[in-house]
Amino acid sequence: MKKTNIIKGLLAILLMALAFTSCEDYNVPLLEDIGASRVFSPIGLTAKVTNQTTVTLSWTPVANTDHYVVDFSADDPNFTTIYKTINVTDKELPVSVALEGLTNYSIRVKAVSSTGLDDSKYSTITAQTLSEQLFLATVDGDIQATKAVLRWVPNSNVTNITLTPGNINHVITAAEKTSGIATVTGLTGETTYNASLMNGTKLRGTKTFKTAVDIGDGILIHPTDDLNDKITNAASGAKLYLEPGDYTVYKGVVTLTKPISIYGLRSYDKPKVHLNFNLAAGATDLKLQDLDIKGDGVALASSDVIKIDATASSGGNYGDILITGCNIHDCNRLIYGNFASKVNSFKIDNSILTNFSTSSADFIDFRLAYVATISLTNSTFNNCVTARDFIRVDAAAGYSGTGLTTNVLVDKCTISNKGMTVATNRMLYLRFLNNVSIVRNTLFADNSLAIYSNQTNTAAPTFLNNNYFNSANLWTVNGTIKVDGSTTLTKLDPQFVDAVNGNFKVQNQTLIDNKVGDPRWLP
Repeated sequence: MKKTNIIKGLLAILLMALAFTSCEDYNVPLLEDIGASRVFSPIGLTAKVTNQTTVTLSWTPVANTDHYVVDFSADDPNFTTIYKTINVTDKELPVSVALEGLTNYSIRVKAVSSTGLDDSKYSTITAQTLSEQLFLATVDGDIQATKAVLRWVPNSNVTNITLTPGNINHVITAAEKTSGIATVTGLTGETTYNASLMNGTKLRGTKTFKTAVDIGDGILIHPTDDLNDKITNAASGAKLYLEPGDYTVYKGVVTLTKPISIYGLRSYDKPKVHLNFNLAAGATDLKLQDLDIKGDGVALASSDVIKIDATASSGGNYGDILITGCNIHDCNRLIYGNFASKVNSFKIDNSILTNFSTSSADFIDFRLAYVATISLTNSTFNNCVTARDFIRVDAAAGYSGTGLTTNVLVDKCTISNKGMTVATNRMLYLRFLNNVSIVRNTLFADNSLAIYSNQTNTAAPTFLNNNYFNSANLWTVNGTIKVDGSTTLTKLDPQFVDAVNGNFKVQNQTLIDNKVGDPRWLP
């Protein structure tokens, strides 16, 4: 009897609940806020630092929120002092906020209700900004031999500029602070300076620049001069400084029998020369700086920018060959060492090289000449290989296997060789018995079917922080081909502004943040 009454009671309660439920409008969402007195807190909060000092925040939007309040506290996890507060709506997510550099920011976010509920509790996260960069790009003529004009964002809170070497301190005046321009004097020519923009003890920008040449006892050359005559008659170790202009009086091969340095007088207005350099016995060192070189003085098939002489240099020793700040274009190959000799170093820095035919040739081509160091840094190589290899170092006669080593470095370069369209086009054709190579921070784009190497004697290179776009054979695993198998590589589209016309400015933010490629193309 009792059991029957219990069952009847339960049925009555169930029917009553159904009756009440039927009176509700089924379109009204149930348990929307489960009786909460405040709006829910943002979840999925992330913070990413881009462009050194910009923090990009994102989180999952919260229902029934009018906006969010974001507080930033600088080097203060307890939010005792609020550095900056902003309001953000769902439509503005993700939101990017410019902050100061070298600061550990504590960040908190709360949701403000659109339905009258109390504000949510805070969600928190931290972000460490990197060194700030208020310095602006220099303008042609800013950097001279003994002084430099430095520019930064006008009206910034800055107090002084320090430069090393020399421990130079320039106190910024009120007028300079307003304009964002100051002239620092007392510099030395041809010197690399590191400048720091300060606000008291806080670093707000850094810049590295090299002062222009100070002619001193150098030889000033004019566009109307015969370059072959001037170079031939210069003393051993002479420094020649070429004024801007097009040097057309002499086009062709210049045979060097002594060490010599040839400079453009102004780095921003490079003199145009039409020369090929033949290094004969005695030409132990060669420096080419701030020149625009077009090798159209001889037939294209033999238009090598630098050539180790076939006879006079046989068995000779060479020191350092340096190309820096140059534009070199429309030649066959860059350097040709096909005769027994030793070269201490061949280095390219801060240069742009474009349109080499490499007809029956390699771009950098050491066949019988031994070279201790090949260094390619901060440079762009555009359409430099169409036939064979980017760097060739062969088993030099009489040197390979004698305990000598060839060292190759490729660092912070942009390399785009659309002509490398067959699987025998190699980046590193290193057959000298002992070789060590490093490829890092370099952006490869549109190198088509190029490979690193398929040679037994090519030692496995060290790879770090490289990007490969449309250059799959440089990273794809293949049992017989050396590839970049590091964990630091990326395969991103750099989003060049106009690669067809030689503008390789990168617009991909990840590559910008990772500092991949020739620095001239990075913001």
